[in-house]
Amino acid sequence: MTPTRFSDYEKELDQQVTALNDQLDYALPDELNSLDLSHYDRIVLSGMGSSDYALIPIERELIAQGYSVWRIDAGRLLDMPNIVTSKTLLWMTSQSGMSGEVVAALGRIRRPKTLIGLTNDINSVLAQKADIVVELKSGEEATVSAKSYLNTLVASYRTLYALTGQDEQPLLQEVRGILPKVAEIIQQRTPVRKITDRLFRHTNPRVAMVGMGADAATALTGALIIKEASKVSAEGFIGGEFRHGPMETSGAGMLTVLFGDGSDSTLKTLAGDLLNNGTDVVTVGPAAYAKSQWLEASGEIP
Repeated sequence: MTPTRFSDYEKELDQQVTALNDQLDYALPDELNSLDLSHYDRIVLSGMGSSDYALIPIERELIAQGYSVWRIDAGRLLDMPNIVTSKTLLWMTSQSGMSGEVVAALGRIRRPKTLIGLTNDINSVLAQKADIVVELKSGEEATVSAKSYLNTLVASYRTLYALTGQDEQPLLQEVRGILPKVAEIIQQRTPVRKITDRLFRHTNPRVAMVGMGADAATALTGALIIKEASKVSAEGFIGGEFRHGPMETSGAGMLTVLFGDGSDSTLKTLAGDLLNNGTDVVTVGPAAYAKSQWLEASGEIP
């Protein structure tokens, strides 16, 4: 019997729990606790790709607390550098700290009052220019962002809690508590392979990932990683966006993955309509939308 051969991407997925433990054991810089957000005219969140998408939950939390927040990817920041003022708190995230747009933006914008840099490389341009560096601790990645997305989410929430005076211990305990489930999910390849086997029976396979609220971060990142890792056409959408054009591409040959708790009425209706037109629909979350296939996942971190 030929032994199973795993790709570098799969091998890095197997390192996810170790990477998350490294992030949980990491002590955040004390300077974060001393910042007063009321002393800034605005908060600008920026990154590229999954580093940008991972900031969606942070954007939502800060806005809910009444702060003036702009989340703008580093490419658009290059086009609108004046959004950063001398009184701005700029929070930039980049796994490498060397993304072309991030480096270019740092060279073009005016110096903010404070620059927080979340990165995996403390010797990168972002780390060198930042006033406060938060390490992702996701380890080396030879392929796509297999580990850094979840590490970025956890590091971002921890940074948010420090900035807003919240106790991070309940968060750390919750994440530690779900790590065995994360390890189990990573090893459960058979259910996913059954889904992908159905998808590749079609001559024009395509994937859509849809999430609401904070779950939009995972939908957008998931589609990005699928494109990079498998070269399959995949797009991510936030809730109702899918109905405005992309819905016309649904039907046989499309796999739509919905992220959420199974209760949102928008995704319930969307799941039903997609199932009726022959789309293969899967829900990732604590409950399924409509009668879609269910891949169980739980926990508050998207």
